[in-house]
Amino acid sequence: MEYQILNTSTCLLVLLVFIPTGLGVCPSSCKCSGNDRNVDCSGRNLTVLPQGLQDNLTYLNLSFNQFVDLDHQLTRFTNLRTLDISNNWLKNVPAHLPKSLWELYATNNNIKVLQKLDTAYQWNLRVLDISRNMVERAVLINNTLSSLKFLNLSSNKLWTVPTNMPYNIETVDLSNNFLSQILPGTLVRLQHLTSLYLHNNKFSYIPDKAFDQLSQLQVITLYNNPWSCSDNQTIPYVLQWVQGTAARVVGAPCADQPWPSTAPAPAQPTALDSSPMIKGTKAVDREASATAPEPTKVTKTHKQLRAKEVPPALFPSTDSPDGPQEAAATRTILVQDSTEGNASLAPATGSSTTPMTLSITSGMPTNYSKMPQSTTATLRKEEATPGVPSRASRWQMGLLCLALLHAVAVAMD
Repeated sequence: MEYQILNTSTCLLVLLVFIPTGLGVCPSSCKCSGNDRNVDCSGRNLTVLPQGLQDNLTYLNLSFNQFVDLDHQLTRFTNLRTLDISNNWLKNVPAHLPKSLWELYATNNNIKVLQKLDTAYQWNLRVLDISRNMVERAVLINNTLSSLKFLNLSSNKLWTVPTNMPYNIETVDLSNNFLSQILPGTLVRLQHLTSLYLHNNKFSYIPDKAFDQLSQLQVITLYNNPWSCSDNQTIPYVLQWVQGTAARVVGAPCADQPWPSTAPAPAQPTALDSSPMIKGTKAVDREASATAPEPTKVTKTHKQLRAKEVPPALFPSTDSPDGPQEAAATRTILVQDSTEGNASLAPATGSSTTPMTLSITSGMPTNYSKMPQSTTATLRKEEATPGVPSRASRWQMGLLCLALLHAVAVAMD
């Protein structure tokens, strides 16, 4: 009887010692829930995995510890869905992660390169967050990560937007990098993309047609980029795309600057050309000079210019209590062209000269707004009629004839 009791006690002791180790229990340095399948070991200054973790874990939080290398140490957790290894000292994404992962958080480590094998077999991965690292290059393999919906590579050292991003992705955060270029075809396949974050980068322009295939885009951030707003060759595409897209654009490029224009700026009028009256006069002068034949040297020599001042006219004003106000002064210039050749050689019975009068109104009357609208410059050509003898001259000629007749009669007698 005593022998049976001893055997039973021995068996119970063995069970108490070995069974917990084989089946796994919550490690003393972690917190567990969900039948010990959800384990939180964050903030424990761990450098190695704690003992006692079950193989069938679905959630494991190893953030805020001192891990430097986790390669090949997580492969056995074949049911793991969420892995958080943020805020450690990892230099790369752990090799041979379980293919069952849905979410991987590796923010704030020392990761410098995202290798193609880091994600090559992660067909079930939906969330990949490698923000706040030192990633300079992200290599993704075409047609991998087919389930990925959220990619966060913000706050790294990327210079180029990663290529071969999965076609089903919906949110891409590339903010706070050194991005300055988008290679052709990089965003062509992302027809399910709804959110794209590109703020705080080094973009000076966006290549032509880079955003044309983003038909489902709902929000895009573009602020805090050194846009080349004065470059007429490269900047127009993104400006026109921003105007035409249905997505919400946060931080539109060159919003506080005028759009570039290739048309030359119109010449600024000078002070002398600002008056509408002078403009009208110049137009008439150009028209007259275009139609008039070029004068000969003799005509230029004998051209007579006479100018006379016309007293200013008075226009009644109803606005001023002082009565009529002085209107603009009018200067009339009479241009008289003599006939071709020297005037002294012209015959006495030749035709009279043809005076040309040019009236130019300068200045502006105070009640100009109430004056009737009229042409400000007129060109008048007046024809002079031939001279007619006066009545006194006719009497003198009659008396002369009578005197001649009287002298003839006396001579005949």
